[in-house]
Amino acid sequence: MDSIYLISTGAVLDSFAQIRLKAYKRLLQMHFESGVGHIGGNLSSLDTLLVLYHQVLQKDDLFILSKGHSAGALYVALWSLGRLTEGDLKSFHGEKTLVSGHPAPKWSSDILFATGSLGHGFSLAAGVVLAKKLKKEPGRVFCLMSDGEWQEGSNWEALIFSVKKELGPLALVIDWNGLQGFGRTQDIGGLDPFAEKLRALGMPVEEMDGHDPIALEKALNRPYPALRTLIAHTHKGRGVSFMQDKMEWHYKPLTEPLYRQALEEIEKLQGGAS
Repeated sequence: MDSIYLISTGAVLDSFAQIRLKAYKRLLQMHFESGVGHIGGNLSSLDTLLVLYHQVLQKDDLFILSKGHSAGALYVALWSLGRLTEGDLKSFHGEKTLVSGHPAPKWSSDILFATGSLGHGFSLAAGVVLAKKLKKEPGRVFCLMSDGEWQEGSNWEALIFSVKKELGPLALVIDWNGLQGFGRTQDIGGLDPFAEKLRALGMPVEEMDGHDPIALEKALNRPYPALRTLIAHTHKGRGVSFMQDKMEWHYKPLTEPLYRQALEEIEKLQGGAS
């Protein structure tokens, strides 16, 4: 069966919905118990990571998390596949933990690089793709980025290099939630018309709803030119009324009353989600 049908077939869609609900709740629990912020951007990117790990990534494929402050969503996606344990998640952001607030490399084969200083993931991904090309190794490379980190010049340098060298297969997935640490992305450093800028430099671009797992899977698995960008339109703090599209949830930790409210709202959202 083609992978494009794996979550759009009813029975499997139900299974994925259950995985998704558990992942959302476990992400909230992990951030609440650790008292750590950055939950807004983790919620905006969790659907992309779940689809990548459950429906897209194959044996020879590699993934790089450029927006390192969404490490929590990556850990939960790995946990949902059994690649991280409950004990690992309970140590999140703790003393001497391997499951740190930004991903640390070498302890897990799923985490290739330490990321957190934004603007580096694309360059790292380009280097990995070039190495695969030189060594004639199979497999695709996927890199999850934030919208705000495109204010970093290193990404535009990586773009020029990657287009010139015709690197691929490389897919950049941009978690376009419209917010960054100090306000709306467009107000801090306007990027529009962003897609047109990428296309003008030779980068194919597709846009989709970043919270629609079927749309995400179709886009991620669709045959494309070797180098491409997928703009996933998302919501920071997705699914939680007091958090969604609110800049302050780039930082704030959850109190117990807010945690309980968030769990209730996620239950209702996922219960009726497609």
